[in-house]
Amino acid sequence: MNNHEIDFDIYGSELQYVTITLDPQETVVAEAGHLMMMEQGIQMETIFGDGSNQGKNGFLGKLAGAGKRVLTGESMFMTAFTNDATERKTVSFAAPYPGKIVPFDLQAYDGKIICQKDAFLCAAKGVSIGIALQKKIGTAIFGGEGFIMQKLEGDGLTFIHAGGTLVKKELQPGEVLRVDTGCLVAMTQDVNYSVQVIKSVKTALFGEGLFMATLEGPGTVWLQSLPFSRLASKVVAAGGGGKASGAGSLLDLLD
Repeated sequence: MNNHEIDFDIYGSELQYVTITLDPQETVVAEAGHLMMMEQGIQMETIFGDGSNQGKNGFLGKLAGAGKRVLTGESMFMTAFTNDATERKTVSFAAPYPGKIVPFDLQAYDGKIICQKDAFLCAAKGVSIGIALQKKIGTAIFGGEGFIMQKLEGDGLTFIHAGGTLVKKELQPGEVLRVDTGCLVAMTQDVNYSVQVIKSVKTALFGEGLFMATLEGPGTVWLQSLPFSRLASKVVAAGGGGKASGAGSLLDLLD
């Protein structure tokens, strides 16, 4: 095991939080802004990158890891929470908006999960958080919300957040599923993934987004019923601010 072994409990129904129990000197890393509470004895430290390359490849290795996070729109820095006490202590992280917190034991998925760039919540120290770029240039340029995905690699526990209701689909070899790019939360590394343009301009302008993700099995995919972009659009529209960007529609390209 290269990752720290941590225990956890998830509480709540629609607005969940996860409590991580750390043995002495165990560490969990998280994105800034997700901390809910922590017991005395837990020490916070801002780290460069995800902490998985500390002690390896020197400064350049850390810089490369942090640079990948910048490409996904995240900060170059993360926060590490370490139990410096002599007994077990807990630290809790809250979901950013209504939905479900999903735990993944990366050992059960051959050491890698691909997820939306804003889905990651926290993980055992040692999990590598990088980017998974798509091979097709069309996907790279026009993929919208679903283009740049994060890859979570290691042999420990990691936690992601899905908005609204979580749906898990097991795809058989050759089985194809088409989804809105924002509704894709995570998938196993063996799923073939691409983004296609919706042919109807009228649909793109006045209905659904311009792009759809095509997922081909075998593999497992996790979907969310409430992408953050949709939630933000409804809030902005209700306040008279018009349509929020990020939903992958043609209107976003004209902004």
